[in-house]
Amino acid sequence: MTDPNPADDRELLRQAAAAHTAAARDVEAFLRRLPEVPDPADVTEYANLLTREERARADREAAADAAGLTIGSLESDHG
Repeated sequence: MTDPNPADDRELLRQAAAAHTAAARDVEAFLRRLPEVPDPADVTEYANLLTREERARADREAAADAAGLTIGSLESDHG
């Protein structure tokens, strides 16, 4: 069995980050063209865009973990 290549992990992380950025930009673009009164198709499109962005974020976090960038919670312990 070979050792994992950290350079490959970093490249996968860069790709995952780029995909997440693209998904977030698509959400922003949708919000810029959103009509004053959204119709059901707009709500569906927004839900699909959010799902894509959330999956891309999860993929980015998994790639960061694989690259050794595991961090604790970003939530504050102070309420």
